[in-house]
Amino acid sequence: MFDRISPRYDLLNRLLSLGTDLLWRRRTAALLPPGPLRVLDVCTGTGDLALELARRRDVRVTGTDFSDPMLRLARRKAGRRDRRPVSFLPADTLRLPFRDGAFDACTAAFGVRNLYDPLRGIAEMTRVVRPGGLVLVLEFTLPPHPLWRAAYRLYFEGILPRLGRLLAPAEDGAYRYLPESVSRWPDPPRLRTLMERAGLRRVSFERIFGGIAAIHRGTRPPVIPPLPPS
Repeated sequence: MFDRISPRYDLLNRLLSLGTDLLWRRRTAALLPPGPLRVLDVCTGTGDLALELARRRDVRVTGTDFSDPMLRLARRKAGRRDRRPVSFLPADTLRLPFRDGAFDACTAAFGVRNLYDPLRGIAEMTRVVRPGGLVLVLEFTLPPHPLWRAAYRLYFEGILPRLGRLLAPAEDGAYRYLPESVSRWPDPPRLRTLMERAGLRRVSFERIFGGIAAIHRGTRPPVIPPLPPS
């Protein structure tokens, strides 16, 4: 599905976020400590967060994804922009091909909820950062306020799929799957618990834009506890 929708993936993110997802990525990147830093961006898709991270001075960024068409678009976008080079590599977030502690931080934007096993994916993100390193997860969620939540669900479940059918009839399934995946995704307190189960400590979250997204952050401890059974 992600291979197929790659040409319209950026448009889909803009529709899902009501056009503000680039600002959210900028806010996520601003949470990085001062450099020099080695940062891994998993589930990088077309590279928007990786490219935003690369705007920071003294930051070396690697972006990974399992979709080759997405990575081709990410490399093309990187080549068009006057920014520091970003390495884009194919990789499975559930089995990252990097040694323990290889990075100072690991990030993911709108990708963890699409993993087959989110707990194991976050555990892998934790494993590849050094002790004291940072893990940042930017994800959609549902607004806590009842009226705003009802309005957003109406948009998600009613308007967005119809808009998707008009824009790309052959990709109708994606325009239904992605909003449904947000509805099924754990709310920020439960995702915080999931990140703690994956071995992170000092986990916190910040709801943004009325609660339709949240930025979670956690720190790798000196020793990662064993991953509990799923």
